[in-house]
Amino acid sequence: MNLDLQEPKKKMGIKRFLNSIKYSLYGLGYAVKNEQSFTLLAISFFITLGMGFFFQITLTEWIYVLFATGLVLGIELINTAIEAIVDKISPEQNKFAKIAKDTGSAAAFLFTIMSLIIGLIVFIPYVIDMIGGK
Repeated sequence: MNLDLQEPKKKMGIKRFLNSIKYSLYGLGYAVKNEQSFTLLAISFFITLGMGFFFQITLTEWIYVLFATGLVLGIELINTAIEAIVDKISPEQNKFAKIAKDTGSAAAFLFTIMSLIIGLIVFIPYVIDMIGGK
């Protein structure tokens, strides 16, 4: 690799770190305010957290649930970023922009379904116990 083509090393420091947090929170705020899918998934995340506390799920189950729901929210944010950049570079409709946006959406959908299945596997036994199944 030609080292002359690399960008100069970015400055490190607490100010840069705090700015990174600020920009991340701005991105989250944007998604909550402007992206219906993200908002619904975030609401589902908090409902799932409440269910986890209510049913006192195990540590392993918490790991599965948090990983699955966090992954869904992260993928949805990436999908939002893909849609924004595609809209910027291709304001007119074309097949390549459609493919990029549709496949990004499909990835978010796939991870949402996987997360739902994990949630069902974790919570259905607790619900059955609660309604007197055992």
